[in-house]
Amino acid sequence: MILLSIFLFILAGLFEIGGGYLIWIWLREGKGVEYAVLGAILLVLYGVIPTLQTTNFGRVYAAYGGVFIVLALLWGWQIDGVLPDRFDIIGGAIALIGVSVIMYWPR
Repeated sequence: MILLSIFLFILAGLFEIGGGYLIWIWLREGKGVEYAVLGAILLVLYGVIPTLQTTNFGRVYAAYGGVFIVLALLWGWQIDGVLPDRFDIIGGAIALIGVSVIMYWPR
């Protein structure tokens, strides 16, 4: 169950960041409208994916924030070529600790 939850977080993050990135390059780099349309589709799917998590909305979105932080840093590194510095890595690790406590700590 935890692996499915982690998969859903990563999938949601990729759809949100990917969709936002496509909108970004459509507006900022003058790419065609197909980038905007695909970006919008990905952003809508991002909105659906978290509903597949098994806990409540607040907990899912609070934890997702931590996952988003790490995925955004990884996206910046792999797509934009911006290497995370030690403070990015420390912050990302803290965020993932928060995700673990919020979502997976026994209650």
